[in-house]
Amino acid sequence: MPITVPEGITVTIDGGLIQVKGAKGELTIPLLQGIKASINDSTLLFEPQSASKQARSNWGTQRALVQNAVQGLTKGFEKGLILEGVGFRITKEGEGLTLNLGFSHQVKYEPPKGITFEVEKNSRLKIRGIDKALVGQVAAQVRSLKKPEPYKGKGFRYDNEILRRKVGKKAGTSGSAA
Repeated sequence: MPITVPEGITVTIDGGLIQVKGAKGELTIPLLQGIKASINDSTLLFEPQSASKQARSNWGTQRALVQNAVQGLTKGFEKGLILEGVGFRITKEGEGLTLNLGFSHQVKYEPPKGITFEVEKNSRLKIRGIDKALVGQVAAQVRSLKKPEPYKGKGFRYDNEILRRKVGKKAGTSGSAA
């Protein structure tokens, strides 16, 4: 499936690298083994150089990586996290975050280059960037600071994540042998 390159995005193939440049920045993707890339007008096409299983696997992966780069430079990527728990708070200080997660200390998190944070209502966090893998990685790192626990649901969860809650102990059950 060919990739249509929109206006304002330039794609260059230089040796074993594909460079995608746009108004939001620049991304470089390595050309995977056994794949040949070609540009015609504003269309980018990938072909496997052999019929091996690895070349066919790399074919789809290469297309997806470049498509994500083009999409990231046009629209960008975003992941949302929700922090639940009494006394748990997110505050933005400069570019980084200061998190109150119920520990005896505050947790500070500095974002890598190319990532921006937006905090809403001290409990919602939006992570934005042009690199899909980096946005997902940062979201996973922030979530790992306080994963949601299964009884009360306290901790970080993704916007669209559904937690499976456990029931816990039953108080005052009848039929106890005394």
